Amino acid sequence: MEQGLLHLHNFMRWVVLLFALLTLIRSMMGMASNTAFTSGDRKTAMFLMISADIQLLLGLALYYLKGWFTVLTSGGDLMSNKVNRFFAVEHLAGMLIAIILIHIGYAAAKKNIADRAKHKKLFWFTLIAILIIIATIPWPFRELVGRPIFPGMN
Repeated sequence: MEQGLLHLHNFMRWVVLLFALLTLIRSMMGMASNTAFTSGDRKTAMFLMISADIQLLLGLALYYLKGWFTVLTSGGDLMSNKVNRFFAVEHLAGMLIAIILIHIGYAAAKKNIADRAKHKKLFWFTLIAILIIIATIPWPFRELVGRPIFPGMN
């Protein structure tokens, strides 16, 4: 079960990144052309938020199953061990911050404000979130903490 969750969590990053990219493109085009904020814009941002929330749930399940919580509470050499620090602290904190930013961007896009302001707020919150996500993903080139690009591949 743990391995399947890890593969699903690994695969879901591509879904989150795809929806984040689509949200960025739609909001950037909306800002540039000063067009109305459509239900398609809202749905793209909503799918980003939903996929990020699913990713969070999968990640929290893995956090518990893999024992990162016990590593975090045990003290000791948590910060001196790069792998433990990355998965128990950096990855978790970065992704939580990014998901909070995604939620704030989506909430701002639902407010009764000008369409250009909706596009602008959604763009900036999503951009900052995607930069944090990209920085805290365990990419294959990252020494010690790297994961394969596609699930199940070594």
